[in-house]
Amino acid sequence: MTFINLYRNEYRLSSMCEVLNISRRTYYKYRNSEDRDYYDYLMIREIFEGSKRTYGSRRIVEGLKEKYGVIFNRKKVQRIMKKYYLKPGYYREPKDKATGKRIEKNVRPNLLRRDFAADRPDQKWCTDITYLVYGRQRAYLSSIIDLYDMRIVAYVISRLMNNRLVMDTLNQALAKRKDAYGCILHSDQGFQYTSNEYKTVCSDKGIIISMSPKGSPVDNSPIESWHSLLKKEVLYNNTITSLSQYITLVEDWIEFYNTERIRIKKK
Repeated sequence: MTFINLYRNEYRLSSMCEVLNISRRTYYKYRNSEDRDYYDYLMIREIFEGSKRTYGSRRIVEGLKEKYGVIFNRKKVQRIMKKYYLKPGYYREPKDKATGKRIEKNVRPNLLRRDFAADRPDQKWCTDITYLVYGRQRAYLSSIIDLYDMRIVAYVISRLMNNRLVMDTLNQALAKRKDAYGCILHSDQGFQYTSNEYKTVCSDKGIIISMSPKGSPVDNSPIESWHSLLKKEVLYNNTITSLSQYITLVEDWIEFYNTERIRIKKK
């Protein structure tokens, strides 16, 4: 390894530890380990979201027993819900933490700095949300793209643009890619990407959050360009008569894009 490469690796490690707010010693200790709460969190979150975000820990315990046949200690459920900020809607949050508001303390620096080259899979991801509009109806497409091969790692389409849309996309990506520890995940500063749940899951899974400055879409241009390509090829090549048809066509096109579409390497 050359001195320059060694310096770059040290710089990346320092940036990652700074973003995750951990020491180098802690990083090396947990570099290849799974967070012990993550998979329990996924089950708890499934019950919580299924209740329309109304269940407290007591009902979550009962829901886990009924749906998964597992018995959790209520204190453990309370701890995990607190850790991942899963609070029933009747708990009022301070204004700066309300849904739809960016949490400024969770904004992270731009680590990509428009360097979109990647040497391997799961080194750099970009994510964003775009509109799917038909008449007065609309849906929202949340996507994560791998900059190594420009393939879609995960996507979710929803009629609501909320935290769940982004968290479902992130958790889908983490389920598919088991070796994503240390991956940089770049986004804008939308409220979904500054939520405490998003920050905690990324931290627990070793994902390094990176964000574009305000009003700078060029800093997230790979996913912006991909969304533009999707709409161009879907809208121009089909006669769309409903939003549900539009969604189906988008899903079909993403499958085609990931598995069949010919890629031409830039010289």
